[in-house]
Amino acid sequence: MLWRTLLHSLVSRFGPRLGHYDVARTRFITLPTDQDILRHMNNGVYLSIMDIARFDLLHRTGIWAIFLKRGWYPVVVSETISFRKSLTLGQKFTVESRILGFDAKAVYVEQRFVRPGADGSPEVYAQGFIRGRFLKRTGGVVTIDELVEAVGTVPEDLSVPAWLLDWSTDVAMPATRAPAPSVWA
Repeated sequence: MLWRTLLHSLVSRFGPRLGHYDVARTRFITLPTDQDILRHMNNGVYLSIMDIARFDLLHRTGIWAIFLKRGWYPVVVSETISFRKSLTLGQKFTVESRILGFDAKAVYVEQRFVRPGADGSPEVYAQGFIRGRFLKRTGGVVTIDELVEAVGTVPEDLSVPAWLLDWSTDVAMPATRAPAPSVWA
């Protein structure tokens, strides 16, 4: 995954520039190291590829440069993915990534694994959602107000679906300084 990450970080420097809230399309091909014993892409690899595609989104929108200048970096708070069809060895696919919106503390991103369907139109193979925050290298969390001030105007049509907001509340872990004992009920 390290080599793939380095390759895509180089490629994204030359990819078409995007507006902050545009859909980024990042191309991939399934490699032998992506496969599991059933000869399709391992479910864990999808999450790693989503990381690379989000980095491509941040880089091509110019948001990454803003964050570097301010000493900010992204972290995933929670994520979920649903699978529809398998990706197999040698298949080319695209990950479509877009920022959905914000809640009081985090940013939500939707990502889709897409291949051409029987009629040639894009067909979704898997779909994932992440809830992310941004941290400061000097310590602390980047607030949504700070984030919006840094990247500029947020389109009015951005909206996080209610079910996704409910999901993020339902799966939330305790704060890092709060106790989180491993007790099986």
